[in-house]
Amino acid sequence: MSDSNTTPLRPPYPAIALLSAAALAYEILLMRLFSIIQWHHFAYMMISVALLGYGAAGAMVTLAQNPLRAHFTAAFATAAGLFGATALLAFLAAQQTGFNALEILWDPRQLGRLALIYLLLLVPFFCAAVALCLSFTQFPAHIPRLYAADILGAAAGGLGVVILLLTVRPETALQLIALIGLAAGALVAWRGAARRTAVGLAVTAAVLLALPASWIALKPSPYKELSQTLNVMGARVVAETSSPLGVVTVVENREIPFRHAPGLSLLATTEPPPQLALFTDGDGLSAINQFDGRWEPLAYLDFLTSALPYHLLERPATLILGAGGGADILQALALGARRVDAVELNPQVVKLVQEQFGAFSGRPYSLPGVRAHLGEARGFVEATDQRFDLIQVALLDAFATAAAGLHGLAESYLYTVEALQAYLNRLNPDGMLAITRWVTLPPRDALKLFGTALAALEANGADDPGARLVMIRGWNTATLLVKNEPFTTGEIAALQTFAAARAFDLVWHPGMSPEAANRYNRLDRPHFYEGAAALLSPERAAFVDRYKFAIRPATDDRPYFFHFFRWETLPEVLTLKDRGGLALLDWGYPVVIATLVQALVASFALTLLPLWLFRRREPTAGRGVGRVALYFTALGLAFMFVEIVFIQKFILFLSHPVYAIAVVLTAFLLFAGLGSRWSNRFASAGTARRAVGWAALVIAGLALSYALALPPLFRHLMGLAEYIKIGLSVLLIAPLAWAMGMLFPLGLARLAARAPALVPWAWALNGFASVVGAVLATVLAIHFGFIAVVGVAVALYLLAAAGFPESGSAGVPTA
Repeated sequence: MSDSNTTPLRPPYPAIALLSAAALAYEILLMRLFSIIQWHHFAYMMISVALLGYGAAGAMVTLAQNPLRAHFTAAFATAAGLFGATALLAFLAAQQTGFNALEILWDPRQLGRLALIYLLLLVPFFCAAVALCLSFTQFPAHIPRLYAADILGAAAGGLGVVILLLTVRPETALQLIALIGLAAGALVAWRGAARRTAVGLAVTAAVLLALPASWIALKPSPYKELSQTLNVMGARVVAETSSPLGVVTVVENREIPFRHAPGLSLLATTEPPPQLALFTDGDGLSAINQFDGRWEPLAYLDFLTSALPYHLLERPATLILGAGGGADILQALALGARRVDAVELNPQVVKLVQEQFGAFSGRPYSLPGVRAHLGEARGFVEATDQRFDLIQVALLDAFATAAAGLHGLAESYLYTVEALQAYLNRLNPDGMLAITRWVTLPPRDALKLFGTALAALEANGADDPGARLVMIRGWNTATLLVKNEPFTTGEIAALQTFAAARAFDLVWHPGMSPEAANRYNRLDRPHFYEGAAALLSPERAAFVDRYKFAIRPATDDRPYFFHFFRWETLPEVLTLKDRGGLALLDWGYPVVIATLVQALVASFALTLLPLWLFRRREPTAGRGVGRVALYFTALGLAFMFVEIVFIQKFILFLSHPVYAIAVVLTAFLLFAGLGSRWSNRFASAGTARRAVGWAALVIAGLALSYALALPPLFRHLMGLAEYIKIGLSVLLIAPLAWAMGMLFPLGLARLAARAPALVPWAWALNGFASVVGAVLATVLAIHFGFIAVVGVAVALYLLAAAGFPESGSAGVPTA
């Protein structure tokens, strides 16, 4: 039998890099997977679970480091192999729990199912972190190089998973990531002469690859739009493609035809033509209309609230942001637009509409007068120098998702004050901005949008913004029009005629009387008109403060347009639970708060308990522990705060969420790894302390400068070529990440020199602080903005530098 307990003379740097790459790739992939099978806000849970697993591993290694170090090869190979196996199996098991986020407040079983998902997904991260943390404990003299291998591997994993998702489906990517984990374990086992272990891991890899496709197929929530659609008799999937931007699914139903016409007037005399339904990640339905060149079957498009601007403008040059399945393009052409520029983020959508279903759709993106643009909507507007008569922001999300508040934590730069300013600045004289949103009751989206447009006009210097706004509503959509100049009497007359002919209610226009509101789709009171009038009154601030939902305008610093949750409203909603009141609750925010509370409880339990047990075994372990806790906790919080904020900042600049995450995450980790490697130069206590101090000052200066200076700088540079913007982003991130990468290995190396037994505990502290930081950064940004989060991060870095462990601060004997 091979000696599986042989400890290598040198750290297994390649295996550490491989395992770290697989772990981060798995974390990012889980965000994608849970966006597909559940909803966006579960991304925050995935970050929390990953870092919680890292912290728990540090706690375990703290208590069991002696036997683990004695059997390093076997322990590392086993832990890495278990990561590979459980990465796939834990997710498959999590799909079978039956968890439904929409029932979490009234069905106690959902909390248990959520906890079970936590435990299942924690296992692979725990296993990976045991191997990584044990390496730091086993080779304390090599900590800077170990941390560099760890971070550089993670950088490769962050970039690699994006490339992987461009080429294979998410479930296949899950299998491949599992294989990388197994390969890391097999590499250490083979190198350590544990040949049987290596062979066993290879066999495990073969078994995972041989699993039937039906076993690893994704199972979306039965409450998502796609699942509900497929429950209808005759519905079937006719196409599906995948990329980092999502899984795009096309469904047809020849027995019960689709009739997707958001906000269709109740007076409409024609119905939509045959349609295909297009979904992204099982949600966000967009219709592909059948078009054979005849406009008569598309007459229904004139009976939507979004048709309003075409009755106020003559043959407008139109920009459509979020063209999707092409219905907005057809509406523009059918209602007289002389030119249409259509912007769509997802190239899969355009390819499906134009190629695979081109004969059905009539290829709307290439019709005469249409120019297609692939890219993010806000980025296109900021970069272009064209002017338009009409800018139309399409209805991009699903009604059910919007009504349930499931996008409450989704950052959106489409509906901020700065975004609306940018749109208005791209209009020709007398041009119009048109935005359509769902009608929710009590009013939320519509009033927040109205207030945001009001703030944008004021920021642009409008002296009478109420004269530049009009809004109408149907039974489930509302359309807002905004101009740089006051609406004319002729335009208001055309608005009134359009609304009356289609039984749409007037919400606001200049000179409107209260009696003109709430005539057709009647409510108990004219809530929309009253809200608009209050926002235009001198009592605007008081109205916003006392309103039952958060309707303060979104900004680029707080881009959470879909966040409507207010704690003050929660007791009232709960009292209405038996009468359906929970439908008023926005679910995204409470789920993240629950995640934060769980992370705090777990963090305290899994750091304080191991320390207490360790101090009972080693009575001298108490000296200096406070400084150690302060240093590594502050670093964990601060690193996550800075990283999350700058991912958001660069999303806007790079005009593409996938590019931003790939570039920013990879650059941060790459240069943090190089900074870690360079920190090895500061080995002595005195030089290490000075290096930490200087690094903290560099971080403080750069982070604050970037937070304040980058937004206006980026707006001036938006027109640059993509490769130049990516290169500039990397150059900006490099010095900040380099300095950030120095502090953790310097502190850990100093601790290893004086108290090596506390190294895994410090790892656990940093991991748990990162758990809390990942969620807390978002909560703070919602309430105070990204600049405030950066300010807190800077304070934490300076606090960490002040608390850097002294030479004799931890009097713990070597384990």
